Amino acid sequence: MEIGTGMGEATAEIAQNFPDTGFFALEVHRPGIGSLLARINEFELKNLRLINEDARIVLSENMPDQCLDAVHLYFPDPWHKKKHWKRRIVQADFVDLIYRKLKPGGHIHIATDWVAYADWSQEKFGSDARFIGGVIPKPDFRPLTRFEGKGLGKGHIVTDLKYVKA
Repeated sequence: MEIGTGMGEATAEIAQNFPDTGFFALEVHRPGIGSLLARINEFELKNLRLINEDARIVLSENMPDQCLDAVHLYFPDPWHKKKHWKRRIVQADFVDLIYRKLKPGGHIHIATDWVAYADWSQEKFGSDARFIGGVIPKPDFRPLTRFEGKGLGKGHIVTDLKYVKA
């Protein structure tokens, strides 16, 4: 499952590169939905389903526990102002929700170009003994998106994190 597909570049490329794996993509931003639908059509992807809904709702109300092998959370909104930190998706209740939905041995992979958000995510997942992991090198399967390229061009540091359900 990918939470927040942006314009769908990475989502479509990953699905295209792993045709025998089924993917769910969750997105609420209409231009991103349209862009990903166009890519699904263009690449004739049969292994990718797109859901236009908030991830917390889908995970809480529509997904049984221990149903996911992996969750991808690539470049979530960092809500950089302190007064907006409560809007960040990675919170203690989100960590618990992800734990419940992952199969044993399943994992969450987070990528962010905001150092403070990487630290925040490490604190939330790293302090939960039910997960093992931390910073990893960028996996070969995760494509470089236009958004990520812009961040790198501005000197942002991209951090990849992987936490495995213990």
